[in-house]
Amino acid sequence: MRAVIVEKPDVITIRDVAVPDVGPYQALVKVDLAALCNATDGKLIAGHFPGVDTYPTVLGHEGTGIVCEVGAKVRTFKVGDRAIGGMVFSFKEGLASAWGGFCEYVLINDHDAMVADGVADEAHGWFECYEIQRAVDADIPAAEAALLCTWREVYGGIGDFSIRPKDKVLIFGGGPVGLSFVKFCKLMGVKWVGLVDPLPNKRERALRMGADQVFDSGGGLDIAGGALDVVVDAVGSEGIVNAALPLIKLGGTIGVYGVIGAPTLTVEKSRGPYNFNLIVHQWPTRWREREAQAPLCQWIREGKLKASDFVTHTFPAEEIENAVAAVKAGEAVKCLLTF
Repeated sequence: MRAVIVEKPDVITIRDVAVPDVGPYQALVKVDLAALCNATDGKLIAGHFPGVDTYPTVLGHEGTGIVCEVGAKVRTFKVGDRAIGGMVFSFKEGLASAWGGFCEYVLINDHDAMVADGVADEAHGWFECYEIQRAVDADIPAAEAALLCTWREVYGGIGDFSIRPKDKVLIFGGGPVGLSFVKFCKLMGVKWVGLVDPLPNKRERALRMGADQVFDSGGGLDIAGGALDVVVDAVGSEGIVNAALPLIKLGGTIGVYGVIGAPTLTVEKSRGPYNFNLIVHQWPTRWREREAQAPLCQWIREGKLKASDFVTHTFPAEEIENAVAAVKAGEAVKCLLTF
């Protein structure tokens, strides 16, 4: 099967690797669509993702496909189901795995069956991400299913940051994550939502998604100091954290959603109110992510949430380098890869 490999930082290839073996609690998924994660995959390709330093590695953690084989103890999935969250952690060729989802075939794991059988633990090969490897109802289109990988995490992040309808929320970064925060906050009735991004096309897209106001990050913010309840850093930047401090209310929150590559974070706390909350969300809260699927799918059914609002480019998997280049150039919001 074809797989997208980062041979070493900034060198990407397509290799043929063996189809993974299906274990008793696993199902094999034939991937039809995958999605490039602008931040995480970009940092993995560049060699800057914290904790990942072994190459060659198989890329990818967002994708969807159809179940084509199930293990003997699987009860949650059946052949023909659409599923998301497929990854491969172990390759016969000895390749490292940066979640390994950009493959022609991936594995999903039956978390619920493992829990029921008392084997959802490390000794039996269980990983915490198995909780969000799920089937998707047949009425959800493939592109929306692929984007659920991002959307569920963002919806969970809104819960982690305790964003409420009465809040004023500012988001730094107009990529897929930042735009998802805008969209979901407005669908949830949040009072005021603003977005900061240097690119006009992303600011315009945020306005179409319901943002109340947008700002060029280089031109200063027309917001009264200390007016905001929550600032979301959807990029992952020490500079954004410190720029946000004067903008939040006493007891306000700065939520860092993007992964900060540096091992340390210096916070200039004197720039903020006497009391504030700093939440560093570098990894999904799995139970929130799992529970997010139902309300997100309902928005999809109601026509309130569409992949076309986010997807700007689609490439064959073999053109992964073109997809990465489009993201780096600021041309792409969300890229899909076809297998």
